[in-house]
Amino acid sequence: PESVYLLFDSGHLAYCGEDYMAVLKKYAKRIKHVHLKDIRPEIVKKVKEEHLSFLQGVRLGALTVPGDGADFAPIFDELDKAGYEGWMLVEAEQDPAVANPFKYAKMARKYIAEKAGI
Repeated sequence: PESVYLLFDSGHLAYCGEDYMAVLKKYAKRIKHVHLKDIRPEIVKKVKEEHLSFLQGVRLGALTVPGDGADFAPIFDELDKAGYEGWMLVEAEQDPAVANPFKYAKMARKYIAEKAGI
């Protein structure tokens, strides 16, 4: 634990069906980098049911930014409780021809400012 740290990615954990809050709570003290990403459950369900690739899921819009899906307040609360002071990187992994990156970046920034109190 003193030499190896973890990257927490809420979207990838949710995409895989993992309980991202349980992972966060268990490993909070080892997390040194955070990727903030959300999923669109109905598209992830389609990807899994049709055995599509991850890339196909991305192109269909399975992933999105915070503020376009799940409530991230519990994530921010848990990171704060653990004393997290590292980077938080917003990721969308969306097709820019379908989801305008500037629009989604602004949406995520506004949402994070409200939920994280920054």
